[in-house]
Amino acid sequence: MAKKKTILKIAAASVAGLLLTGSLAVSSLTLYNQLQVTHAFQKLMGNVEDPAQEDNVLIGDNYAVKSTTQISDAYRSGDVSQLSSRDKETLDMAKEVLDKIIKDDMTDYQKEIAVYQYLTADLTGTKGILTVINNGNDENYEPHDVLKNHSAVCVGYATTFRLFMQMLGIDCMVVHSSDLTHTWNLVKLDDGCWYHTDCYMDSTTANFMNFNMDDRTALQTHGWNRDFFPAANGKKYNYMLSVCEELGNLYDVPKWVMESIKAKKTAVSCTFKTPIGEKDVNLAKYMAEAVQEQLESTGRLFAQYQWILNDEGQYVLCYYFQYDSNEIDLDEKTRNKVDDKIYSVFDKYDFYSMD
Repeated sequence: MAKKKTILKIAAASVAGLLLTGSLAVSSLTLYNQLQVTHAFQKLMGNVEDPAQEDNVLIGDNYAVKSTTQISDAYRSGDVSQLSSRDKETLDMAKEVLDKIIKDDMTDYQKEIAVYQYLTADLTGTKGILTVINNGNDENYEPHDVLKNHSAVCVGYATTFRLFMQMLGIDCMVVHSSDLTHTWNLVKLDDGCWYHTDCYMDSTTANFMNFNMDDRTALQTHGWNRDFFPAANGKKYNYMLSVCEELGNLYDVPKWVMESIKAKKTAVSCTFKTPIGEKDVNLAKYMAEAVQEQLESTGRLFAQYQWILNDEGQYVLCYYFQYDSNEIDLDEKTRNKVDDKIYSVFDKYDFYSMD
């Protein structure tokens, strides 16, 4: 047993370089990174101060994080007499959502998943991809307008997620990045541990890539005041660990990935019968990247990968898929009818010789 622990320690040190997220093709993340560069420069010049507080923080110079405890308290007490008309409308809209997605026998974790899926998959279904760029309408950073208009910047996602969690009696905080460009959430579940969840970053994929992360995983893409916000060390409710499969070895990865895509899965993870050690580092990195590149070369989906640690100190390979949402869903008969009609007309004309 001592020998096995020693090998794991060596592997942990050697495979640390594998804990890197694969190429990210989500437009919201690209825009967020552009803002990070701007604010990083401002911070370097001494123009950005990171307040050690949760609320009343200005993000991206435009969006203030505001408390909504008056609404969640009113929901839980049943007394709405102290709410403004706007807050009453917010409460009614939020209650309507919870009545649809929450069942009485759900655990807190299941309730969190339901809220996450609503915000990342259902909320923006009629709006398409959203961005953090200010479009002149500041009414999408508070839960009232997020729920009413079905659009949101990152602050809107974070404050609305927190509102739902607090209405359900689940501890939740809004976290801001150190450079004040981004917000997400910390949620505390029944194991007594905190977890990072970023609905905004998953808003175009709903693939759980940024759902219930511990600090080590979140630090790959996020940065925050770790002296102020509580540490997130939970693993029990990390979604990727809960769906983890065991493969024989790294050469089983391509078939496993293809079978997962065939089943239309959006997030999969695996460990290996023989844990990845020092001798496997280059093979593991090459395999993960080669599979991702091959998938993206088809132009049919975006693929991302990352490595996370489980409770045994083993590295877990995670893949996240975003299928081509722009593909028009038509049956083959209708497609052929449209194609035949187009070809029958275009064939009558010498298209390239037309004036």
